[in-house]
Amino acid sequence: MHTGVKITAFAAALAATFGTAYGVGAGVGPVVAEEERPAARHGERQPGGHGEPDAAGHGERNAGGHDAPAARAPGGLQVSERGHTLALEPSALRAGERGELRFRVTDAHGRAVTAYEREHGKELHLVLASRDLTVYRHLHPVRGADGTWSTPVELPRAGDYRAFADFTPAGGAALTLGADLAVSGAYRPAAPPAPKRVAEVDGYRVELAGTPAPGRAAALTLRVSRDGRPVTDLQPYLGAYGHLVALRAGDLAYLHVHPHEGPAGPEVSFTATAPSPGAYRLFLDFKHDGKVRTAAFTVHAH
Repeated sequence: MHTGVKITAFAAALAATFGTAYGVGAGVGPVVAEEERPAARHGERQPGGHGEPDAAGHGERNAGGHDAPAARAPGGLQVSERGHTLALEPSALRAGERGELRFRVTDAHGRAVTAYEREHGKELHLVLASRDLTVYRHLHPVRGADGTWSTPVELPRAGDYRAFADFTPAGGAALTLGADLAVSGAYRPAAPPAPKRVAEVDGYRVELAGTPAPGRAAALTLRVSRDGRPVTDLQPYLGAYGHLVALRAGDLAYLHVHPHEGPAGPEVSFTATAPSPGAYRLFLDFKHDGKVRTAAFTVHAH
């Protein structure tokens, strides 16, 4: 999870019509009570945080000693990278039913990893997204002593999903590994979201200003209001006033970024760089009145 960073986890993208789309409801996991911290200053490392990312969305060398690797595949496209593998255990997840997802992260010797750096209060962040990008969950699973992670999950629609494990092994560099996940049930492909620049979720209105531009940094600003009034008392969620996950249409290349320093609303700002034209789905997590909500948008970098 990278504070004040750029969206750089993308390569070639699926061409699509520019637009922004509907907000999804409470699409995040339960929030575990912990001390929250406001977002760090732009470029400043929080305890357990990452530094500025490279073109593949991975952290450069920072206070934690992470190295800046050469450019490589975007995050989440590979099930194995740098000797680590995301191993999902067989699961029988059915649409609309509560189930349990279990997985391990293994090292180059096939042993389960049991030592992690804490990033924004968590050892590992798990994101689930449907292939059509209409369903999104940001979860925080629990790790057993043997290194097996588990989390309850309920997904509303059948189909193909992608599971992303975002973590930093102890003494290593940040990784995002991805694996496919199937949810059984009657599958009906969803229509593309209607183009618009506003998302509404649980009575909140989130307006997106700015567009990612291929090969250069561009500002993205999201403004949160409720009942026609700007929300100026956003609450820190995992150490920041907002979290933005970006997924590329087609192959679901992944990056999770955090905002620049600023007041607790109504605006939350990010810097975005898309390396190529194409369609991307953006999911903004924000916390207010003790609850985390998610607003979703579709943008076309051009």
